[in-house]
Amino acid sequence: MSEKPSVLFVCVHNAGRSQMAAAWLTHLAGDRIEVRSAGSNPGDAVNPAAVEAMAEVGIDISAESPKMLTVDAVKESDVCITMGCGDTCPVFPGKRYLDWELADPAGQGVAAVRPIRDEIKVLVEGLIAEIAPEKSV
Repeated sequence: MSEKPSVLFVCVHNAGRSQMAAAWLTHLAGDRIEVRSAGSNPGDAVNPAAVEAMAEVGIDISAESPKMLTVDAVKESDVCITMGCGDTCPVFPGKRYLDWELADPAGQGVAAVRPIRDEIKVLVEGLIAEIAPEKSV
């Protein structure tokens, strides 16, 4: 892993889970980790319930847009975290792959998205502690 680790979050539409995960990682780790997200079949827009759920915790993802998963995005990442995209993520030797089993927020209201948001936060906090812990002074 390089000086600054990089993480790629992948889900099918890049409209809910992976967007929330990328936002949490950016929010919690600051510039200690390079963050990407993408989808194997990107949607047209970020899920409004995900936008609302993240806004409730002070994180604005309203300007984000779903992005297509590319081979380069995987190659440039140290850790690739999939969220329900099955075998659509390319695999390269030397990369670390994790699969986070999370409910799909597609078509759900904000009440159903909140627990997913909170579960993602816990997973992201664990990831940060593992790959980029705060250095004590």
